Amino acid sequence: MSSRLTKIAAGVAALTAFALGGAALAGATGGDDSDGADRELTGATLQRASAAALRATGGGTVNETERDSENGAVYEVEVTKPNRSTVDVRLDESFSVVAIEGDGNEDEGARDG
Repeated sequence: MSSRLTKIAAGVAALTAFALGGAALAGATGGDDSDGADRELTGATLQRASAAALRATGGGTVNETERDSENGAVYEVEVTKPNRSTVDVRLDESFSVVAIEGDGNEDEGARDG
């Protein structure tokens, strides 16, 4: 009887160790953000995305940038326009505007970049 109980305890310990190891591995490799979305833009990508967004909005201030995967976009640039409204400009891989979305996320439609 004690041999059977020892085997069961060893099996439970092995499964627990396996589960904890898998969770640690998932956390170390990025977990659910493995597609690169929600990463801030840098370097030439930041400059090109910012310039395209400011052209599309008629100027303003870039507040935030990130990789994106919504509405067919690759990049998202948050801009405060000269009239003080804030919009999200979504861009494709060639920095062309896919959509401009206002504060309430109302779609202002696709624009050419």
